[in-house]
Amino acid sequence: MAVTFYDLSSASGLKKLDEYLLPRSYITGYQASKDDLTVYAALPTAPSAEYVNVSRWYKHIDALLRISGVSGEGSGVTVEGSLVAEPVATPPAADTKAAAAVDDDDDDDVDLFGEETEEEKKAAEERAAAVKASGKKKESGKSSVLLDVKPWDDETDMKKLEEAVRSVTMEGLLWGASKLVPVGYGIKKLQIMLTIVDDLVSVDDLIEERLTVEPVNEYVQSCDIAAFNKI
Repeated sequence: MAVTFYDLSSASGLKKLDEYLLPRSYITGYQASKDDLTVYAALPTAPSAEYVNVSRWYKHIDALLRISGVSGEGSGVTVEGSLVAEPVATPPAADTKAAAAVDDDDDDDVDLFGEETEEEKKAAEERAAAVKASGKKKESGKSSVLLDVKPWDDETDMKKLEEAVRSVTMEGLLWGASKLVPVGYGIKKLQIMLTIVDDLVSVDDLIEERLTVEPVNEYVQSCDIAAFNKI
């Protein structure tokens, strides 16, 4: 059964995800899958330690992406941009809000369970308008990519190499975790994660036109795709 989460950039969305992950190690099933990558990519930043279960799961998926990647298919998961589909619990309404709620003749009991206030409805409409305005980005798929970035020799400053790589910015590109991996003869390569919006970023063009040309190629000898997963 497909799972749906809402507004993971908000405290309420993270709380729902935290409760969902309480008895689970992964979003669906018993191994890491593309469902985990979908939710991982939807989180704008690493979750606070306040959300114990989300933080545990996030660190685990982040470690898997650094080491081996994620290949499980999953059961299907959807992340929506707002909480419109969820009932919203609200504090006791002010007199003016209560008066507006009375307009629904026989639905007084519904108000007791937290009907959306006018402000929340307006905010939801604004979020929906923003999503519609960026429809191309929302509809486009995303991919998680692991790159192997190789220096010219063992004297290359790997810190500056990573800084040069991360200095490449473009719409639809988000750099992630990285680590240095020995390849022999004292040389290390940089392994770095990135998430791309498929319609906006071509990995081949990123490598050929941005990562292996001046000024980045002062440090970078070559780049290879180590892993590529749709999310």
